[in-house]
Amino acid sequence: MQLNLKRPLVFFDIESTGLNIATDRIVEISIVKVSPTTPGAPNDVEVKTRRINPGMPIPPEAQAVHGITDDDVKDCPKFAQIAKSLAQMLQGCDIAGYNSNRFDIPLLAEEFLRAGVDYDFHKRNLVDVQNIFHKKEQRTLKAAYKFYCGENLDNAHSAEADTMATYRVLEAQLDRYAADEEEPLQNDVEYLAKYSTVSRYVDYAGRIVLNDQDEPVFNFGKHKDRPVREVLRSEPSYYNWMMDGDFTLDTKQQLTQIKLSMR
Repeated sequence: MQLNLKRPLVFFDIESTGLNIATDRIVEISIVKVSPTTPGAPNDVEVKTRRINPGMPIPPEAQAVHGITDDDVKDCPKFAQIAKSLAQMLQGCDIAGYNSNRFDIPLLAEEFLRAGVDYDFHKRNLVDVQNIFHKKEQRTLKAAYKFYCGENLDNAHSAEADTMATYRVLEAQLDRYAADEEEPLQNDVEYLAKYSTVSRYVDYAGRIVLNDQDEPVFNFGKHKDRPVREVLRSEPSYYNWMMDGDFTLDTKQQLTQIKLSMR
């Protein structure tokens, strides 16, 4: 089923030096930009893949996953050099990926912050194809591709192969679940974004989330599930501890905004 789009939908996947959002860096990003055309005509698809010099050694365990070495990226641009053009390409688009809400988007947001580029993913519809898959079938991307598309996924953990697979899986999910008796899957990006959201994160890393009363609460540590404002009032030093700790720039930015709102 072709995607029903009101504005472009960008599928993307990244390969990185590791899984720590605060300290690791992107080494490759692939984007599949799907744009609506005239009614009844096929959507326009634009593919761009780019390797990035992370400015740090790529650990052997990361190389074993994606096969990208230090020599492969030594002459590539650093993220700061492409950040503005990348943000422009994403401007006005909704965003989709596989496990993107938990990893790819937080890491990309962190890279934008480090580069001093203002790009707010909170203003976009975020469709996480993995969350749709887990709600419906609970499998990996490779298994999802086989299950929905009936083909084997070659070159898994290649950013471009994974990104194209994610795009095709979402289209196949719409075909399969359009007539689901319990909950039909709607061909609408805003609906898909809501459906594929597991938690209501305030920050991309999920350290602060919204509770049932739409109040920011901590999602980790000794103050888990306690309102952020309540903790900052009773234990002001907790703010300084987090600002000095190994938390993402985005988490610190969101925490600061909550603190300033208390004045």
